[in-house]
Amino acid sequence: MTQPAARTVEAPCTTTYLPEGVDPARFADAIDRMREAIGIANVHTDPAVVRAYDDQFPVTDGDEFRGGAVVWPASTEEVQAIVRIANEYLIPLHAFSTGRNLGYGGSSPMVTGSVLLHLGKRMHRVLEINEKLAYAVVEPGVDYATLYRAVQESGANLMIDPAELDWGSVVGNTMDHGVGYTPYGDHAMWRCGMEIVLGDGEVLRTGMGGLPASEAWHLYAGGIGPSIEGLFEQSNFGICTRMGIQLMPRPETAVTFAITFPREEDLAAVMEITLPLRIGMAPIQSVPIVRNIVFDAACVSTRAEWQDDPGPLTAEAKQRMIDGLESGYWILYGTCYGPRWQVDRYLEIIREAYGTIDGSRFETNETLPLSEGSRRAELLNARHLLNTGVPNRHSAAVFDWFPNAGHFFYAPVSAPSGPDAATQFADTQRISDAYGTDYLAQFIIGLREMHHICLPLYDTSDAQSQTEILQMTRELIETGAQEGYGIYRAHNVLAEQVVETYSFNDHIQRTVNERIKDALDPNGILNPGKSGIWPRRLRDR
Repeated sequence: MTQPAARTVEAPCTTTYLPEGVDPARFADAIDRMREAIGIANVHTDPAVVRAYDDQFPVTDGDEFRGGAVVWPASTEEVQAIVRIANEYLIPLHAFSTGRNLGYGGSSPMVTGSVLLHLGKRMHRVLEINEKLAYAVVEPGVDYATLYRAVQESGANLMIDPAELDWGSVVGNTMDHGVGYTPYGDHAMWRCGMEIVLGDGEVLRTGMGGLPASEAWHLYAGGIGPSIEGLFEQSNFGICTRMGIQLMPRPETAVTFAITFPREEDLAAVMEITLPLRIGMAPIQSVPIVRNIVFDAACVSTRAEWQDDPGPLTAEAKQRMIDGLESGYWILYGTCYGPRWQVDRYLEIIREAYGTIDGSRFETNETLPLSEGSRRAELLNARHLLNTGVPNRHSAAVFDWFPNAGHFFYAPVSAPSGPDAATQFADTQRISDAYGTDYLAQFIIGLREMHHICLPLYDTSDAQSQTEILQMTRELIETGAQEGYGIYRAHNVLAEQVVETYSFNDHIQRTVNERIKDALDPNGILNPGKSGIWPRRLRDR
């Protein structure tokens, strides 16, 4: 390590938390260097500023996962400068886009005292919208609402694929294996061409971006040699400062449907019917979701309307929700796109297929238009907006389900089969009931896989509630792993447990990730510990 440079910037370093093994003087010198590189106004150690980046839904009561400073770079070059300074002083950086990954730790770092690299604060431009070739190029701070507005203002006849909530970063969501609900719902499938700052500060352009004269950087993810874009998703091998995202041409017609199923035990049949309709990308073209009535109710009401008792929701309370919302125990949402004749034919096939389940009911946003006072119509039309590329935050209402509600995540992946869905549902319902936690279920069905997104809600103002939600989620992870269901992303506090479940061949996945980490980031500067990937110098701490 080079000797720290003498301080030349008159600004105090007032941090509360330091990285392990870094003394205050060295940290202060590094902060001064960063201020020189990107400006005093863009580097902060004031606890009042830095604490705003703490996890909004914490489940521990200690000083874990807290930053020591925050920096706001405005360009790839400024990110390079920060990375190079961090290497000189062995200061860990925690890079993130917007920090709105609530339930997964938000903007909080794995290593306490890390310098928080808030990319989206000043790097929030839509760099390009290409209508003819149907793609956009964005910086990390571009959220789905911003991208939608930019496409609308450009006049391009294109449709974005939003995540569940409009405040999510396009880059951040894609890099963390996020999904949406249109035919372009697998975001990793449609990202193409990234600019990456590596652990030593060098800049890599992936794929065709390696050819200076190429115009195919955001059209084809390959190039000469291996395709490596996937290495930078959910890893700490580099910092993405620019990404291409391919967009869907806006269809002539889009109709969203909701199918309700009256009984808890209908879930397996729903899944078995869905797979053959989905796997060929028609007639179900969108990414369908199957929600339980509790999730839908939490989007349009509060818990107190259905049950006063703080214990597990009773069968009677759930039936009141079904009756009050004129719904079912399970609700499947999806959208058909294309010329009108094709949409009508697809809807007919879908209606007939699910009509074999006794008591099912089929509606569309046309047969049930948005009308004042109809919460059922509100739910359907909120999905129609999302499935036609109009981002919103309708689902954020779950945070008002009861006072001080926060949520954690349990998100296993499996085959989209009836037995798998039924097993996951039974296990999750049983364990949630044992902890007195409401089970908000959402099964997101891809072409050949299913993401079971469970949002266990807890009281963020109650330490016991925090402790219990963590214990419950750990039990869910252990139970799911025994059944063969792996978690596809995890909160900081759960990362080590999740990585342990990927145990084939003495955890060879983790070993390979560590080898890559040591090669690309030998000083272990970038997001140490993310996804359970630790650099050599911190591996045995």
